[in-house]
Amino acid sequence: MPWTAGDGTTFPMYKFKALSNPVVLKTSTQTITWGDAKRWPLFAGPDIVEDEGLVLEIGQELKKITTENNIPWVLKCSFDKANRTSGKSFRGHGVKESLAILARVKAKLGCPVLTDVHETIQMDAVAEVADVIQIPAFLCRQTDLLVAAAATQKVIHIKKGQFLAPWDMKSVVEKMKAAGNDKILLCERGTTFGYNRLVNDMMALVDMRALGVPVIMDASHSTQLPGASGVASGGRSDMIPVLAKAAMAVGVDGLFIETHPRPDQALCDGPSSLPLHEMSDLVKTLNQLWLTHQ
Repeated sequence: MPWTAGDGTTFPMYKFKALSNPVVLKTSTQTITWGDAKRWPLFAGPDIVEDEGLVLEIGQELKKITTENNIPWVLKCSFDKANRTSGKSFRGHGVKESLAILARVKAKLGCPVLTDVHETIQMDAVAEVADVIQIPAFLCRQTDLLVAAAATQKVIHIKKGQFLAPWDMKSVVEKMKAAGNDKILLCERGTTFGYNRLVNDMMALVDMRALGVPVIMDASHSTQLPGASGVASGGRSDMIPVLAKAAMAVGVDGLFIETHPRPDQALCDGPSSLPLHEMSDLVKTLNQLWLTHQ
């Protein structure tokens, strides 16, 4: 039977199928669609711009893997990490330099780019480079930030706050649409459970998709142990394949995975980054799971 939430929203029996309003990204080289249940795009890349060579190295390998498996791919990489646990932690090379690096890598690889934004003042500069703008989980209820992101008319990837129920994202969706942008992707990245721990409720994927927008599973940050090491977040990268496969079995419109050739040396979120050499086999497995919905 359908379930009705406290605010009156009704959630029907779940079957993974095409949404009535898929989200489309058109670039000079390709068209990527979320929500049509035909293919699953992958957001993947390093957590942050450490240096141009590293971003390019990771991007070249991801392009090879996704091309071989006929999977649409968007390079994911943050230009700044404004929410590091410690003020002494690496957070990037500054807005101008890091965005310039992403622009050059984007041009060399011929791929679209996703990066996140933390303040309205950054929006114009980010929109010049990013094809998909990401709203961090901590900021998903910041109305001014959402409205500014909507105004860019870019595809907007909004992470569900660790402190919110999935149906609470209905208000976030409504804010975006009221601001004139319905190119919305919602992202599941875990829910706070006590101290230094996140848990994933796979039913959240179903409940958020029932809001009529595509849903992405962030299999990397869902494995985080926030602040667990005192000056930085810990993580369980060994659980990334587990969560990614579970989400794909449920039925989602895309995956988000951070990867690094040497996670133990990564300057940010290494413990929740999948070793780059494991990406190929995981992508092939995820593709096989995807086909069970066809």
